[in-house]
Amino acid sequence: MNDVVRTSKRVSWLLRHGAGQRGLAMTADGWASIDDVLTELGIDRGTLDRAVERNDKNRLQVDGERIRACQGHSLEGMPVTREALENSWVRVHPEHPLWHGTTPAAVAAIRREGLRPGRRTHVHLAPSADSRVGKRFTAAVLLRIDPTGLVVFEAPNGVILTRHVPPDAIVWGG
Repeated sequence: MNDVVRTSKRVSWLLRHGAGQRGLAMTADGWASIDDVLTELGIDRGTLDRAVERNDKNRLQVDGERIRACQGHSLEGMPVTREALENSWVRVHPEHPLWHGTTPAAVAAIRREGLRPGRRTHVHLAPSADSRVGKRFTAAVLLRIDPTGLVVFEAPNGVILTRHVPPDAIVWGG
């Protein structure tokens, strides 16, 4: 793993999962001071800028002197809220199926409960089956989601998000 990827992962972890435990000040919609992030991680601005620019999933967003992870935040232990994140994203009304990658081991629970965010704020979905964002590259099972009736948002990096996908919104077989 090269230094840019390593730095990108460190910044993403801090802004998605670690801010609470590290005491990093963050707004409810996930923004933190770039200076605070640089200090916390012991890196310089050029290193941070390269990590943001070269992140393969565009997970990080910079606005002036602040930075945030576009999506993927832990629910517990973080200063973000679902409502504030949703207010910072774009509400969308997809007319085509959405996609979610998962493992064979998760299928039985998904059939019963649908897709739940687990310890994250939202379920991540992808806008297409071959999308580079919103689903795991290693997913052995690709689920087709009918978005009718779902409250759906799009993060700045193109990831599609919702709080829950009920079992009847999952199109099984075909």
